Amino acid sequence: MDAIFIAVAFCLGLTARQFRLPPMVGFLFAGFILQATGHEAGSDLRTLADIGVKLLLFTIGLKLQVRTLTRPEIWATTTLHCGLTLLLFSPGILALAALGLGLSWKIALLLAFAFSFSSTVFAIKTLDDNGDLGSLHGKAAIGILVMQDILAVVFLTLSKGEFPAPWSLLLIPALFFARPLLGWIMDRSGHGELLLLCGFLLALVIGAEGFHLAGLKADLGALFIGVMIGWHPQANELKKTINPITDLLLVGFFLQVGLEGALTPKAILWALLVIILLPLKSIAFFLLLTRFHLRARTAWMASLSLSTYSEFGLIVAALGYANGWLESEWLVAIALALSLSFLIASPLNRRARKLYDRHSDWLKKFERAGSHRGDLPTIRPCERLAIFGMGRVGLAAYHTLEQKFPGHLIGFDRSPEKVAAHREQERNVRLADATDSDFWEEVCPNDELDMVVLTMSYHAANVHAVEALKRHQFMGVVIVIAKHDHEVTELRELGVDTAFNLYAQAGLNFAGHIFEVFQQQRPDLIHKWQNQS
Repeated sequence: MDAIFIAVAFCLGLTARQFRLPPMVGFLFAGFILQATGHEAGSDLRTLADIGVKLLLFTIGLKLQVRTLTRPEIWATTTLHCGLTLLLFSPGILALAALGLGLSWKIALLLAFAFSFSSTVFAIKTLDDNGDLGSLHGKAAIGILVMQDILAVVFLTLSKGEFPAPWSLLLIPALFFARPLLGWIMDRSGHGELLLLCGFLLALVIGAEGFHLAGLKADLGALFIGVMIGWHPQANELKKTINPITDLLLVGFFLQVGLEGALTPKAILWALLVIILLPLKSIAFFLLLTRFHLRARTAWMASLSLSTYSEFGLIVAALGYANGWLESEWLVAIALALSLSFLIASPLNRRARKLYDRHSDWLKKFERAGSHRGDLPTIRPCERLAIFGMGRVGLAAYHTLEQKFPGHLIGFDRSPEKVAAHREQERNVRLADATDSDFWEEVCPNDELDMVVLTMSYHAANVHAVEALKRHQFMGVVIVIAKHDHEVTELRELGVDTAFNLYAQAGLNFAGHIFEVFQQQRPDLIHKWQNQS
């Protein structure tokens, strides 16, 4: 990426941020501007973008629970949605053919299949920015995206006629049995730059390149190897180390999308016509997810994060163009439709919670009777203090408050795995999402809680929880943790009773312990210094 690419990307990303849009939207339009001024996506940019996508999928794998893919709301929703998209989109695309585009019904089905996919990069970035990767709707969206990736692998394999090497069938079980060895490598890598390089080795060499050599999709290899080492104690540290580099490389990906081709009037018209069909995709996701007993809010939030077109559409279009099925302008049209879908979905995802609150009564009419693991928990009358986010900080707070207010404390976490682990230790912890307005709609009118402590690791999640409390007029005490001073300021401006800088507070407590130990060991020096002052 040369200097002009960096400068334009920064300026457009900064502009998007001023309008409270994700910077990725600015990066997309930076690509269009650069293309219009005669710049092209060179091999270096494509390489950076490709590495960024692989690293993104690798970090997803570090957090992915494979058993979630076996749930009906994941695999059945993905399969049925693909079929519905073919039925709903094909007539619309064939209508375009009636305008003289010369598309056959086979090509219409091919394009409809491509448009059934959602953007993995957009969804993961949006969920991450909103602190929703660990939420029920975030896990549902990620599961659907992974299933779509599997369908994409099958399609590309069949369409190209390039079948995996026979020995590739042994690759996945071989990597599975190699998990202890992979864990040993991570143990010996320690921390810092060697752990980072270990992550690159696993994601790009063993995962991506290994799958590529076996005739499988390289991106899927990066995802798979992430799943294989997600159990390791250092997996979370590795994810945090890789994330900043991934974010930087993904700038190249968004620039590349905008640089795909010239914005001719014909391409723009086709893209706008395709965008008209986008709401059908969102509605189909919502209806299918509610058919599998997800609550309306969960289905709503997951559907909005999936309401984009996918980079896979560009791959399909390139394949069609290479085989002489499509005109080159379809590449530009799909790139533009992809970009416009990002532009539309970004503000909708930012305001998803408020939009749901406004229309929740109507949306709940689509729910099906029956229970689901995401159903709202009950709170007993004696439970008056609640901690949301049972990680290390939440657990420490839980132990302290349980000693002071025995029998009155309850912990909540939105990870079923964490909840199960705490309950095995006989802690009073249940499944709930502090950002879930349906939860507060039940709690606030009945004054079921007197104090709420928010200790979630994502600042955005804590902010969304505070906003939900305000919308439902919670009358109790609200205490929140943060990691930076500007986050503390933002939380206090939202009206919380108090917000603590976690690191500053840890420093104060540490200093207090230092003084106590030193006072016990050398009281003579303490007395001497006090006299000198």
